[in-house]
Amino acid sequence: MKAIIRRNAYVLSWLVVIFFGGVCATSAQPRNGIALNEIAFLFAAQLISKGQVVADNKGAWTKHRPSTDEENEFIRLRGFAEYSKWHLGVDLRFPENSKRRYKFPYGDFKDVHRCGLLAAKARAGEYRYADIENAATELEQAIKKRTD
Repeated sequence: MKAIIRRNAYVLSWLVVIFFGGVCATSAQPRNGIALNEIAFLFAAQLISKGQVVADNKGAWTKHRPSTDEENEFIRLRGFAEYSKWHLGVDLRFPENSKRRYKFPYGDFKDVHRCGLLAAKARAGEYRYADIENAATELEQAIKKRTD
């Protein structure tokens, strides 16, 4: 009887370990497959430190955002690896050579736009992508320090 109880306790303890290991691995995955594009974050920080910044106002992003034709031309000339650097979010559900993969744009392929960061921050906050929202906030603060 004691042997059966020990065996059941042993099996139960392994089930608990497997269950919690699976929960932790699942919770570490980005929600809806969208994650912070750390390469883009570092690239934006580098551009800001070089002064490649447009310190515009909130709401200007609709005028400053690259058009679809400009995006397509940029991809044709430079490829998706360079295109991805201009987006703070990556949707892991889509292939790397797809525009649908890249979310939360912040610049015009030359400069970081404050209005683009504000738009990315607002949208990331709305959809609860805290890591992207925090990255946009940090970049916005870097622009503020640079322009003050």
